[in-house]
Amino acid sequence: MQNILLYVQIGSAILLILTILSQSKSAGLSATFGGGGGAFTSKRGVDRILENATIVFAIVFFGAALAYIFI
Repeated sequence: MQNILLYVQIGSAILLILTILSQSKSAGLSATFGGGGGAFTSKRGVDRILENATIVFAIVFFGAALAYIFI
């Protein structure tokens, strides 16, 4: 069981890194401080899919980490 959780955690970590790195570059640190220009636009298409995938992979990673601790 621990091996399966370890593989799930490693896989979700790799997928989480890939989805974060492939997101739009305009949503960086400069956009946080007002330099982005398009702060109130909605995400469409691939951006929305990547955002949802990032959330799902983060939840899976966190869940696998917690499960690995308690087993």
